[in-house]
Amino acid sequence: MASEQDVRARLQRAGQEHLLRFWAELAPEPRAALLAELALLEPEALLEHCRRAAEACARPHGPPPDLAARLRPLPPERVGRASRSDPETRRRWEEEGFRQISLNKVAVLLLAGGQGTRLGVTYPKGMYRVGLPSRKTLYQLQAERIRRVEQLAGERHGTRCTVPWYVMTSEFTLGPTAKFFREHNFFHLDPANVVMFEQRLLPAVTFDGKVILERKDKVAMAPDGNGGLYCALEDHKILEDMERRGVEFVHVYCVDNILVRLADPVFIGFCVLQGADCGAKVVEKAYPEEPVGVVCQVDGVPQVVEYSEISPETAQLRASDGSLLYNAGNICNHFFTRSFLKAVTREFEPLLKPHVAVKKVPYVDEEGNLVKPLKPNGIKMEKFVFDVFRFAKNFAALEVLREEEFSPLKNAEPADRDSPRTARRALLTQHYRWALRAGARFLDAHGAWLPELPSLPPNGDPPAICEISPLVSYSGEGLEVYLQGREFQSPLILDEDQARELQLQES
Repeated sequence: MASEQDVRARLQRAGQEHLLRFWAELAPEPRAALLAELALLEPEALLEHCRRAAEACARPHGPPPDLAARLRPLPPERVGRASRSDPETRRRWEEEGFRQISLNKVAVLLLAGGQGTRLGVTYPKGMYRVGLPSRKTLYQLQAERIRRVEQLAGERHGTRCTVPWYVMTSEFTLGPTAKFFREHNFFHLDPANVVMFEQRLLPAVTFDGKVILERKDKVAMAPDGNGGLYCALEDHKILEDMERRGVEFVHVYCVDNILVRLADPVFIGFCVLQGADCGAKVVEKAYPEEPVGVVCQVDGVPQVVEYSEISPETAQLRASDGSLLYNAGNICNHFFTRSFLKAVTREFEPLLKPHVAVKKVPYVDEEGNLVKPLKPNGIKMEKFVFDVFRFAKNFAALEVLREEEFSPLKNAEPADRDSPRTARRALLTQHYRWALRAGARFLDAHGAWLPELPSLPPNGDPPAICEISPLVSYSGEGLEVYLQGREFQSPLILDEDQARELQLQES
């Protein structure tokens, strides 16, 4: 282990010697922990990190003055539309996706480094229950979708296949996530096919470029953003693991979208048939000022432009058909070839520029008292997973329906948007629609038929509670055999046992 003198000298070179200001007060064990943490910080890299953080924070915020002239929508030939394509085109995409899955060439990669702080919980978001009748967590829903898509691909092609699940965690989420998976028997997935790895942490910095102490014996550290994926892939030899398994295509997604379709065969097939090395799912923006990034081109290169960087005038622009010109909303749902990820980790990652996140960072003051600030006091530097789009040789985007594929969980109740209530409602409304399309009818307490699709309120709860296990249906397929011509009273919980029972009744 590095000595105190060693560490002091390194900190001095980085201009951060204040991190040892409570050294004399520390007992041997906290001293050892602090030295071990500080020894990992390379002086030159730390100096550069703090300098870049302070400089970035000092730069004026808002749209770059010349951005509007450099923006263009994605070329139409690089954009597919899942809901507006003809059935034969969609069938070809899906069939190609299932073919690649059946050949064991597809993996999914979950970005799960963040905690559920905004939800008001101290554990990882994937462990959160939004209040479904089944009480399933986000992790369980996602695991069951993997199992179902493996089953569907295997049945179509007469083989057994595997979709490996790579889970990028952080120092804060790895332990709880691994324990949760073990306690739930990996949701009946083979543990050998669930690979967890950690992203790096970076020190939080004050506005004048000083690293923050969160305790007398601990530096305030934060994950390096979901764009930390690329360093983590290299740190943990994940691409080598993928190569050993024969994986060629990787579906990357964020943990908090309750409607996410893992290894979506339509998306995989679309990207493969387009010859894409990099792709993104997008949803149509709900309104011009919606706070989502826009997938578009800047100087002819694909990029995600943050909503805060687009002027109100540009956001309002319309295409010839009346739709928003810049309407491809980013939902952190991406396709990469393994060879593209390899090129990123080997060549392009050092070119990624960190983004500034101004946050409230707990710290110890000069007297050693813990302070929980009421307003932002620090900078966390993050990279974004989509920052690599500009390096793609063949980028493609697939527009999907928001109500079918995107309902993020970000805010605690009683928030109006992106809360447990809105996520729960999105899933149950989707399943109610699926049941009606499969021929089910729902009755109220008095035996009267409940309203069908045209009468569903856009932002209200469905008339009946209907939850369909991902193990029964991945995206609404195959439900007719259980539901057609049947009447149900709320709630209908269609899990594997209930599905078998309905089949037996039919026979």
